Amino acid sequence: MNQTFIAFCDDIFELFDCRVHGFSSELSHHLLNYSVQASATLREVVACDRQTRMSETYDPPKTPLDVLHEDAHLIVVNKPSGLLSVPGRGEHLADCLLTRVQAAFPQALLVHRLDRDTSGVMVFAQTPHAQRNLSMQFEQRQTRKTYIARVWGMVESKTGTVDLPLIVDWPNRPLQMVCHDTGKPAVTDWRVVKHEGNTTRIRLFPKTGRSHQLRVHMLALGHPILGDPFYAKGEARAFPRLMLHSEELRLKSPDSGTSMKFRAKAGF
Repeated sequence: MNQTFIAFCDDIFELFDCRVHGFSSELSHHLLNYSVQASATLREVVACDRQTRMSETYDPPKTPLDVLHEDAHLIVVNKPSGLLSVPGRGEHLADCLLTRVQAAFPQALLVHRLDRDTSGVMVFAQTPHAQRNLSMQFEQRQTRKTYIARVWGMVESKTGTVDLPLIVDWPNRPLQMVCHDTGKPAVTDWRVVKHEGNTTRIRLFPKTGRSHQLRVHMLALGHPILGDPFYAKGEARAFPRLMLHSEELRLKSPDSGTSMKFRAKAGF
């Protein structure tokens, strides 16, 4: 399929931004507020479904909800690896972090998401105002995200930046790929933490939020993330889980505007 057409379709998804989970308002409200782009777009939900179908049978962990912070405006939780952020199509994909959070906090609203196999810090809003404010912070790149990962091989340099545009690999979706012609800008800073045998523990600082950005950027660097069912091969893939964790999230309170920082230690 023509890559220009794929990029056009991707832009259409972003323009209309059909938020299908966590919002109870009418379609007219979505259209009036289309500039406020929450991460849970229709495109992301479809990719989530496809990711589940392409990998093994969905068997989410039964661990209890790990609440890191709660106030009148937001809830922060530590998402386990193997659990969808939002429900997929069908009862077998109904169990997800959103429904678990809403079981404890019925008013909770979705703001962003993590891939099923990625663990770590996620924030939910307590009110529609907080959801709009937090979504705008993500949209305008006002949040600061830090990930920890283990990658295959010895990364020799101490620090670096990957600046490679990404686009969906349409015949193999939800896989993404580097495309200098029609890809969207994607930038990731990285810093080596330590070497562990023939692997490297690395801290990642995404400056953009493209689908599978960290996974594709590490692959492009020649060091796929361990346990990645899509991009790792051979020994690099033979790990019990994707070794990628959202370690820290910094944002501003939707009420007072004060800076807030939330951390969760990686389980690997």
